[in-house]
Amino acid sequence: MNDLYKKKSRLMIQHWQLYLLLLFPLVNLIIFKYLPILGLQMAFKDFRVNKGMWGSPWVGMKHFMAFFTSPNFWSIIGNTIVLSVYTILASFPLAILLAIGMNELANVRARKTVQFFTYAPYFISTVVLVSMMMQMFDPRIGILTKVLQVFGYRGDNLFGSTSAFRHLYVWSGIWQQTGYNAIIYLAALTSINPELYDAARVDGCSKWQRIWHIDLPGIRPTIIILLILNMGYIMSVGFEKVYLMQNPMNLETSEIISTYVYRIGLINSDFSFSTAVGFFNSIINLVLMLTVNRVAQKLGDTSLW
Repeated sequence: MNDLYKKKSRLMIQHWQLYLLLLFPLVNLIIFKYLPILGLQMAFKDFRVNKGMWGSPWVGMKHFMAFFTSPNFWSIIGNTIVLSVYTILASFPLAILLAIGMNELANVRARKTVQFFTYAPYFISTVVLVSMMMQMFDPRIGILTKVLQVFGYRGDNLFGSTSAFRHLYVWSGIWQQTGYNAIIYLAALTSINPELYDAARVDGCSKWQRIWHIDLPGIRPTIIILLILNMGYIMSVGFEKVYLMQNPMNLETSEIISTYVYRIGLINSDFSFSTAVGFFNSIINLVLMLTVNRVAQKLGDTSLW
């Protein structure tokens, strides 16, 4: 045991530069990921600024019960789930199809052109994207509103429509992020053995058969891992974009957990209640990720652990 310890110590001293490089991300992880966990105790206290986090009185499950019995509970949960599931169902297959399509392009210039026009929207900030959407769908001067009017659209304010909010959110996100999301699948496709394609051509397989029997099985582990990770964030719809698109007219479908936490916690200064809601949200995400990971283990040999 002592010899093993001395050997490891010598290796650490010998490669101290590598351990020094490891130190910085480790400290960052501890400060910004682990230390904030101490703040979860606010969910079980009536937090008072003058008493601090440690001196505030314990109230147990009071704030959780207040959220569960809130008249907005089911609508907020429903909006969050519908928006997340809609996003996953619409965006997940499209990124895979785009990656396969680019992988099949034999012309290098055409492939680079497609990559440029599909990747570029990802680098547009969310604020700029929502501003562009507001201008394009403006009832009076919006260019897309004018196009829709040609097909019989009445010209109502889409940003004030409860039924249109989810479609605007999801499909604008698909336009912005599909190209970037396809990078991972494209990288997985490049790792497939080229001899499989050569053998398939010799056997007379068509392009569709090569995609079905080589491409999709080749990237299946990547698809499963990303699906598990996405399911872990199903209750954590992005706050920034929803908040920017939100207004009193579409609040019925646009109020989700993250915007509710912001409004209650920061605007109304009810820090304990908002912490309880956020904690509940994290627990649901964890349970969903563990469940999907377990199902993936049962159905195949690919999982997070």
